[in-house]
Amino acid sequence: MKNRTVDLTRGSILRAMLVFAIPLFISNLFQQLYNTADTMIVGNVLGDQSLAAIGSTSAVFELIIGFANGVGSGFGIVAACFWGSGDRQKLKRTVAASLLLSLGLSAILMLLSSLALRPLLVLLKTPAEILDEAYGYISIICMAVAITMLYNLGAALLRAIGDSVTPLVILLIASVLNIALDFLFMTRFSMGIAGAAVATVIAQGVCCIFCLIFILRKVPALVPSGKDFVFEPSLYQELLGQGFSMGFMLSIVSMGTVVLQGAINVLGTSVIAAHTTARKLFNLLSMPTSTISAAVATFTSQNKGANQYRRIRQGMFQANLITIAYSLAVTVLIVFAAPALVGLMSGSSDQFLLDTGSLYLYINVPFFIPLGILLNLRSGLQGMGRKIVPLFSSIIELLGKLLFALLLIPMVGYLGVCFCEPFVWSCMALQLWFAFYRTDEIIAAKWA
Repeated sequence: MKNRTVDLTRGSILRAMLVFAIPLFISNLFQQLYNTADTMIVGNVLGDQSLAAIGSTSAVFELIIGFANGVGSGFGIVAACFWGSGDRQKLKRTVAASLLLSLGLSAILMLLSSLALRPLLVLLKTPAEILDEAYGYISIICMAVAITMLYNLGAALLRAIGDSVTPLVILLIASVLNIALDFLFMTRFSMGIAGAAVATVIAQGVCCIFCLIFILRKVPALVPSGKDFVFEPSLYQELLGQGFSMGFMLSIVSMGTVVLQGAINVLGTSVIAAHTTARKLFNLLSMPTSTISAAVATFTSQNKGANQYRRIRQGMFQANLITIAYSLAVTVLIVFAAPALVGLMSGSSDQFLLDTGSLYLYINVPFFIPLGILLNLRSGLQGMGRKIVPLFSSIIELLGKLLFALLLIPMVGYLGVCFCEPFVWSCMALQLWFAFYRTDEIIAAKWA
């Protein structure tokens, strides 16, 4: 087990962060393949209308699943802090409390989604010709949210102790299974896009089972006993505070995306299909930046537990340098290859779809620099236990998207969609930069 963990509290910062982040990046890549495989197979097998049906649910998907993932990540941050401080008893109690809270929150999410999904799709003005398909897809995904939350909790706990390799291995197996089941359910069994949803749920279930088995057999530090399932108010308060902070932060971001999706849906099925394809490509290309930010969260939390704030400051600087270098490289790629990438992803030769999808990439990808920096800063603040400022930044994003959806997009159309997020990211990056470097610990670390 030891050779799979990375000690983020000592040694070369850059080396430790990259060794931890590379398996995390590959994990995120294959996690993204769940949705990307659905998009490519649906586009090539079922056509543009089914592709638009999946696309019209993407914001709702991110809203619900984003909350589940955020809660798991928040719980993992608390665990990483106790791992960094060497308090193993507290770590086991954290795992026990996280399990109970995850199951309870999953039940609430499943109930809410069963009541609100279809009315929400109607509220978002999902075109009538794709409404039933869209609802069938997203309802299956949401009914299995407990599987998603438990897997993400298990992966977050492993990463909290510096093991980013095991979640990668588990996810590789599940990704291959997901792609195989996509073809089987949509082609041989003619299940339509509901087959894509079922394939995703089964693959995530496999992830969850494998993760549980590994922890039980190989990681005794994360296996609580009966005596660890005790109600400790301060611990539950910290877990709920950190979990809800990250969960609501991602949900507020997704609420902004929901608002934006409503404005996009009005523009018609062709624009929805083009935006869905471009957004999937964007998510793939932005994964290195989101991976570095995820590594920053664990790095910061472990070093907070070890009381090493100077190392946190140095780590943030190096993470931002990595982000800037990658952003410049991927911008060059998009300048030359955007139409070809959009065509490959969608399986479409429709010139409107290619041009519209490429326009989104041309405008958004150059803003990876402020996006990556804000993600790093937000993760650093979360890792230090600063819950309010990252949440406030998400509210800024929601308000920005709301203003664009109500005022600008109706006037300029899809061009307003393309410029919305770059503007919001820039504002958030400035706010988070000031917040991070004005915290008492980081100011003191500068002179330490």
